[in-house]
Amino acid sequence: MQPLHVHGDLPRELIGGKAWSIQRMLSLGIPVPPAFVLTTDVCREYHRAGRNLPVELDAEVRSAMAELERRSGRAFRQATKPLLVSVRSGAAISMPGMMDTVLNLGMTPAVEAALAEETKDAGYAADTHHRFREQFEKVVGTTPPDDPWAQLDLAIRAVLDSWHSKRAVTYRQSRGISDEGATAVTIQAMVFGNLDDQSGTGVLFTQNPLTGAAEPYGEWLPRGQGEDVVSGRADALHLADLAEQMPAVHRELLAAAATLERDGRDVQDIEFTVQSGTLWLLQARPAKRTPRAALRCATRFQRNGLISIAEALDRITADHVRALLRPQLDPGAVAESPPVAAGKSACPGIATGVVVTDADEAEQLSDEGHQVVLARPTTDPDDVAGMAASVAVVSEIGGSTSHAAVVCREMAVPCVVGCGVDTVTALAGQVVTVDADAGTVHLGELPVRSPDPKNDEDLNLVERWLRDELGEPDPAVDLVSLVTRRQDQDGAR
Repeated sequence: MQPLHVHGDLPRELIGGKAWSIQRMLSLGIPVPPAFVLTTDVCREYHRAGRNLPVELDAEVRSAMAELERRSGRAFRQATKPLLVSVRSGAAISMPGMMDTVLNLGMTPAVEAALAEETKDAGYAADTHHRFREQFEKVVGTTPPDDPWAQLDLAIRAVLDSWHSKRAVTYRQSRGISDEGATAVTIQAMVFGNLDDQSGTGVLFTQNPLTGAAEPYGEWLPRGQGEDVVSGRADALHLADLAEQMPAVHRELLAAAATLERDGRDVQDIEFTVQSGTLWLLQARPAKRTPRAALRCATRFQRNGLISIAEALDRITADHVRALLRPQLDPGAVAESPPVAAGKSACPGIATGVVVTDADEAEQLSDEGHQVVLARPTTDPDDVAGMAASVAVVSEIGGSTSHAAVVCREMAVPCVVGCGVDTVTALAGQVVTVDADAGTVHLGELPVRSPDPKNDEDLNLVERWLRDELGEPDPAVDLVSLVTRRQDQDGAR
């Protein structure tokens, strides 16, 4: 167990990415709710011991919770100014939505009554209690016990178990991440985006993760909690709505985002909550991005002096280049085939396949050699295996900052979200073309045409960098070959 504080310098491999980001934000003077972390060593020992927690852990957690009470000014397991906490996973390598989280832990009927009295809002207290019961039952698999200490023990075990969940294992396999790692467990005082009309939650990317444009991008959900946005269950608003509703908070958020981007020298993915007009940041990590965004951000960061040419090239892979050179829809064909569904692009690209509405069926048909488009009512991290097997993913509800949308971007799977209820799932069994550049779905297979890489200034710049570094003047050696050669050389070092 380790506390997280302003002067912390614990390594990411020990405390996981989530806790490491909390430690980093605290050091930069950014407002973060108090927290402590169970290290990745606890996870390894837990699984080595046959899913038994270390005997000394209970006393350590109780001591850390006492310190959390002191720092928050609230009391765990008490009916006066009760402290609720979140219990979150966090591996050293980011795995968005692949492991489990429990929010609002410590809630009991007595605590609900106390929160209702404290806030003079019985609806908020009941909503928070309902959220806790629903999430606890889904993650832990049982009704929450009345004792908050028992709740905490079960939640810690569930988070540790989620390291070996099907979706986590599938994600690691798809990204080449070793199973030998482990997850940390971050326990943090709750702040409440569902408290009142001056509260909410959201996700901010410091640069557009779809296009690479040099502008903040994100979503904002008034009177919501973080899981509402990242789970894809809710249709969130644009960040411009936050700027209109709470301009001072919006300015503070952008200032914190700029600080984090400068410090990290990379595009940041930031989760935040506003409680009664006060901004709190919960996490910041390097953003998953589309191939187009990876290219544009790498070249722009180099031009702005934040990274070297070598670092910029490190951020561009052969898969990125292949994706950028994929065929694009013929505009004439699009004009003759109006869309049957439309939403928001979560990951650009073009793909044609037969629509299936079940992730397991998508896996099976893909294994049989079929091109499939996975259509779901909402994007869900549990569908990751089906997403990886599909040529495109479309959803009826959810936003472009949800965890599943983020995963599609990392896997470069074209994705359109928020098409509306009973739209894309009604297309089951039909062949469609997904134009995730435009956020549309068309019946049938539409013709495509190949782009000319010579018209892309960023690709041309990267090619010049590669030829200079590799000493390769031969124009017959194409860009994909150049990137691959550099990757092979780096791997051999």
